[in-house]
Amino acid sequence: MKIDKKILLSFDIEEFDTPLEYGKKLDLEEQFDVSLQGLNAIIALLEKYGITATFFTTANFAKRFPELINKMSRSYEIASHGFYHSSFEVKDLLDSRLALETIIKKPVVGYRMARMMPVDDDEIRKAGYKYNASLNPTFIPGRYNNFNKPRTYFMQNEVLQIPAAVTPIVRFPLFWLSFKNFPLLVFKSGSKRVMKKDGYVNLYFHPWEFTDTTDKEKFGLPFYVSDTGKNMLNKLEAYIKWCFGKGYSFSTYFDLYNTVGY
Repeated sequence: MKIDKKILLSFDIEEFDTPLEYGKKLDLEEQFDVSLQGLNAIIALLEKYGITATFFTTANFAKRFPELINKMSRSYEIASHGFYHSSFEVKDLLDSRLALETIIKKPVVGYRMARMMPVDDDEIRKAGYKYNASLNPTFIPGRYNNFNKPRTYFMQNEVLQIPAAVTPIVRFPLFWLSFKNFPLLVFKSGSKRVMKKDGYVNLYFHPWEFTDTTDKEKFGLPFYVSDTGKNMLNKLEAYIKWCFGKGYSFSTYFDLYNTVGY
């Protein structure tokens, strides 16, 4: 079935553990607070424009803010981002789904692995998920090399794989880091190429990007990761307006799953 001009906008809700990768200590409550601040800013922006999105949340975050996640589930798709962001066990696949379903009182059908790392699709299927959004089909130094993987959705082990957006041929990644560091004109150009080729663009961000993380002493983030938050919000708003101007609409991952008919 044809997919026509859809933007799959997603956000990975998690404990803000990124400073730990740069040798900084940040207590769990503050990790939660940073992500919560960004999440509230994102929700306000989505409500302003009446658009939907998919939120991949850790069960750890959802259990800390169950009322918020339950409320969000009425307007947005809630999917699993594992139980914890800094650790993983196979049993977390099922445990996180059950924990989220207890909170939102509806099925959770999608999964995204923390940091887009590899995860066994057979275990994804056994844990009851219908789709896996854990693949970034490009090369990210120090993370993964997925140049040999498909760019667009495909079935594997009875699970629909929904890769993140990369441009045809050169596979320039259209994700949070390139969105932050490249001019919006470059990101728009890449989006147009992917939309023309595939009929949809799959984007992902994190709530903490939409808060002020420029305190080097506190967070330790390099310049290409940290931001004031306002810059990202303004840039995402400009991108949303541009999408409307191009006739693109916003959709969830579950909508894509239903549309392609698996």
